[in-house]
Amino acid sequence: MLQPASTQKEGEVVEKVKEFREELLNSVDTLTDEQLNTRISEDSWTIGQVLEHLYLMETVIIEAMTAALNGPEVVGAEDKPIELAVNRSVKVKAPDSVTPSEDNKTLHELLQKLAFSRQELLDFVNSADPEELKRRSCPHPVFGRLSLSQWIPFIGYHEKRHLEQIEEIKVKLIN
Repeated sequence: MLQPASTQKEGEVVEKVKEFREELLNSVDTLTDEQLNTRISEDSWTIGQVLEHLYLMETVIIEAMTAALNGPEVVGAEDKPIELAVNRSVKVKAPDSVTPSEDNKTLHELLQKLAFSRQELLDFVNSADPEELKRRSCPHPVFGRLSLSQWIPFIGYHEKRHLEQIEEIKVKLIN
């Protein structure tokens, strides 16, 4: 059950992000590279592209949070209902910086990239002052300004959103 990120304790947030990642990895662990790179329609991404997008997104978010934490102080973000990010009825076009390439991908390379970006996130969280994460913020294209502490669970909710997309693609690949 998804609960508002604002009601979760810091450790619970990280655990939920890890749980969403584990669900994602379990969903793709038996896919072949051919399945990973098969497009089910002209206007959809492949599962490999979805995974690359998740890696790019996590990397860009970490960079933005690091810059916000180390740059001039920008405060004043109130909690937003980021758990709504899982609602796939609201379509959001990915910015160019997180749009995956058209290149074929291997599951091995994508899993390595996802492991790298996740370790970067955990290192960031573990080294940051939780109070600074609550005080500082940076903009989100849909939710507006988010505190850095809200960006962390957003990563998990964003992955959950795309896990649902992957599951839909898998059903169409099999049928």
